[in-house]
Order: sequence, then C-alpha cells, then structure tokens
Amino acid sequence: MDRGAGRAEGVPRTLFTRADSERAAAVLQVLPDAFHDPEARLLAWPPAPPRPAGGLVVVACAGTSDLPVAREAAHTARYLGRRTELVVDVGVAGLHRILARAGLLRSAAAVVVVAGMDGALPGVVAGLVSAPVVAVPTSVGYGAAFEGLAPLLTMLNACAPGVGVVNIDNGYGGGHLAAQIAAPRRD
Repeated sequence: MDRGAGRAEGVPRTLFTRADSERAAAVLQVLPDAFHDPEARLLAWPPAPPRPAGGLVVVACAGTSDLPVAREAAHTARYLGRRTELVVDVGVAGLHRILARAGLLRSAAAVVVVAGMDGALPGVVAGLVSAPVVAVPTSVGYGAAFEGLAPLLTMLNACAPGVGVVNIDNGYGGGHLAAQIAAPRRD
C-alpha cells in the first residue's frame, strides 16, 4: 500500500468522524477551511480530496434516512483517493430503482450498501454484481428493526456471495474497506 496516497503536499490526510455541531465547531476554529459535511458529521483536512486512483466505489443507500451514513462512507472513500458515486433511495421496496442502476453498480470495484429496516438490499446488490459488497446496517427504522440489530443480522446471513459486513452506522468503516478493495494494484 502506498503510504503517500493519503497525503497532499506532505500533509497527512485526516478525517474527523462523528463530529456533532460542537465538535465540528472546535475543528473549524483551528482549521477554518476544512471540508465539512454536517449531514455526514464528517470533516476532512486538507479540504480537497486527493486525485482519484484505483477502481470506482459506488455507495448505495436504501432510503433517504440512511443518507447520513452513506455520505460518511462516500466521503471516506473519496478522501482515501477513490472515485465515488452515491446512489440514493434505491431500497428493495422499489426494486426497479436498484435495477435501473445495475450498469453503474457493475462498473464498480467495490460497492458499499447502506440500509436499515430489514437490511435486504446488500444481498440483492451482491446478486447483481461481481464486485465485493460492503454492507453497512443503520440504526434507522421502526417496528422490529431494534436500532440496527435486525438489518445487521440479515446482512450477516446474506446468502449472496461476496458480502462483508461492518458495524451498525459505521459509514467510515464501510467506506474505508471499499477504498482498500478498490485501491490500485501493484503487480
């Protein structure tokens, strides 16, 4: 792995995750031009991502309530030097929406799928693509979602091959793993 890939002009790339408004304000006081996405609760320094290298990382989220975690995953992969595409609101309740994006999904070196509720989307996506799928369960949902436990268990039990699962609401971990999978290869 190229240790310099995360650096811009000799400055180590730093991501600040889980930054609520108070923590973000503290970072921005010291680094006023840092990149900040309040919805993803993420800041990055230096503010510009590195030039993309390696394969494409597609981040797909089932519903708009999963979007903060999906955005955290997409920004993480982008700031680790991967080209990323974010696909929103493609849950299994409207299967035609994910099927309409099959071409993009199949072009990815790695796909991050963020979903709450029943957590079925990563298994569906893994059945459509040959790339590894990084499943990220979210704590959103109602009824028997149990703050993300139900989608976590569904994802761990996915019967489609090639699904790896990170912890509940761990967009950073999902984006990081996908960026490693899609990293340029040295032969």
